[in-house]
Amino acid sequence: MKLVTFVRPGGLPEPGVLEGDQIKTLAGAGFSCVVSIIAGGAAALARVAAADTPRIAANSVKLLSPIPRPPKIICVGLNYRDHAIESNMAIPTTPTIFCKFATSVIGQGDTIVLPKASTQPDYEAEFAVVIGKGGRHILADNWPEHVFGYTNLHDVSARDFQLATSQWVIGKTFDTFCPIGPFIATVDEIADPHNLEISLTLNGQVLQQSNTRELIFRIPQLIAHLSSVFTLEPGDIISTGTPAGVGFARKPPVYLKKGDTVVVKVQGLGELRNPVTVED
Repeated sequence: MKLVTFVRPGGLPEPGVLEGDQIKTLAGAGFSCVVSIIAGGAAALARVAAADTPRIAANSVKLLSPIPRPPKIICVGLNYRDHAIESNMAIPTTPTIFCKFATSVIGQGDTIVLPKASTQPDYEAEFAVVIGKGGRHILADNWPEHVFGYTNLHDVSARDFQLATSQWVIGKTFDTFCPIGPFIATVDEIADPHNLEISLTLNGQVLQQSNTRELIFRIPQLIAHLSSVFTLEPGDIISTGTPAGVGFARKPPVYLKKGDTVVVKVQGLGELRNPVTVED
């Protein structure tokens, strides 16, 4: 099942299921948003599957981020060995964790707005995990019970702000710096989340290309580690890190600029496409 959040012309955000070139609407089935479906667990998914609700053409509406305001956006840095090496940083022995704020979230086709204050805006393709059943002190072996699904995430990063201090958040969470989507694929759609091709293209040129099997810390470890510190909740997003090929590590560096188009693609999760402009 592929869950989306969409808005009709002049309307309010609604949850739906993407089925080919159509969307099965769900507002009339008693669900106010995608998080309400996630929180409802298997029973909610069964209701969604059984709902006899209208279909509309997907191209007649605007897709938003599947979760427009996630409870938490938890990001993992340096989680591909090749990216840590190109960044001239030590291979981590414990996950490097930072966050992005909900005000940074945009959806499919929305414009990434580069801030006037930064001269080094960079791209990062990421594979993101959506938490279903929440909890604290979750055992690594129990991770499948707590994952609802998966989606694409673009961790746009202002390197000059990020690397000015040891704390990365300030460079990661400018408005529009967290495109997510276009949908959340439920776990049954993905046979093995640790064997998925991941790529990023900039203006049609492939700049990142890897596979999630190259992750240093995999989903079980991340869920156990994070839940040992704080409670994971339905709808939380864990973005698992980016592979090599980022802009600031290239010679010469490649930074985002006005007029660019960036596409993040993780196998089985569609394409997350966003144009780029500069703040007025």
